[in-house]
Amino acid sequence: MSNSNVNAAKGRRYTAKEKAEIIAFVDKVNADKGRGGQSAASKKYKISPLTISSWIRTGPGTGVISSGGAAVAGPIGKKLSKLQALHDQIAKAEKELSKLKAQFNSLKSAL
Repeated sequence: MSNSNVNAAKGRRYTAKEKAEIIAFVDKVNADKGRGGQSAASKKYKISPLTISSWIRTGPGTGVISSGGAAVAGPIGKKLSKLQALHDQIAKAEKELSKLKAQFNSLKSAL
């Protein structure tokens, strides 16, 4: 087998942050609809449902890096990953809200 075939067999590597985001998406869909999160994530992110299932069982890959720099795995790591994903979503939403408030105030002052 040539090197190009070996490299072609390797899949994409996901960061702990990406895995946590995908797991958070699965959890959100499951919370909203009762089920179907894995299938929805598989379609949205173009990832095998088996891969997502593995991440859910073991936590997001190698774990989440704690403030001390050590990887945290298992249920605690899973919760920390979800917290990180939620924090990132909140920060993004706050940034967008800040932009909207600035636009609102600009239009309001132009009246």
